[in-house]
Amino acid sequence: MSATNWIDPVIFSIGPLAVRWYGLMYVIGFVLAGFLLKRMIDEGFFQIGKEKIDSLITTEIIFMFLGARIAYVFIYNWDYYGSHLSEILSVWRGGLSFHGAAVGLFIGALYFAKKNKLPGFQVTDVVCITGPLGIMFGRIGNFINAELYGRTTDVSWGIIFPGGGPYPRHPSQLYESLFEGLILFLILWFAHKKVKSYGIITGVFFAVYGVFRYGIEFFREADAQLGYYFGGTTTMGQILCLIQILFGISLIVYALKKKDSVAMKIA
Repeated sequence: MSATNWIDPVIFSIGPLAVRWYGLMYVIGFVLAGFLLKRMIDEGFFQIGKEKIDSLITTEIIFMFLGARIAYVFIYNWDYYGSHLSEILSVWRGGLSFHGAAVGLFIGALYFAKKNKLPGFQVTDVVCITGPLGIMFGRIGNFINAELYGRTTDVSWGIIFPGGGPYPRHPSQLYESLFEGLILFLILWFAHKKVKSYGIITGVFFAVYGVFRYGIEFFREADAQLGYYFGGTTTMGQILCLIQILFGISLIVYALKKKDSVAMKIA
């Protein structure tokens, strides 16, 4: 695929209203998340009434976007937003951080758990199991938008992206969709049937995502406003991944000590 015959990011438009593939990808992700949450309620892994699912998803959407925006503004682009404070809330112009979104989802899950008098790790676990589906479809949306593309390459599957210059690049969005999305989801889905304590799944999510993302960063173009650190070898994304991996491992250790037993054995 080349820039001259790229997919139109807009599916259709009616006057000023445009329906985009990127938005549709997230809708698909949240619909599938709702289905899996109901499945986990039936299994006994998630102990809450199904009528609360919409409330959980709404809470997570709010916290996700808040975390994603705050992290992008203050970690990735404060040099710009520090002198353009009025644009901090202009999310429609782009600028979200997954690492911030992950923190937002984690905090949102704990907030929902406290509000509904549930064990915190029980809610973070189910959110982490369904989260990779949003990542999978979201990265496909990034690919269609021709954004967050990879570094230049001579591999046969390299793609010339609109706005990415004349040379083929790694479709790193698809790498992320596969590893941070589909593969991570499968790992967590099968693991949740085996774990005996809540919280382990949450730790595995943060640690394994961090490992996958750290590796894919070698193929992904660094953020233009930040570049590379430590002699031109490390991106900000990789620094955040290392922190995330340590956080995930710490959660696993804590969960094993806490022994918040899964209520029902998963068949």
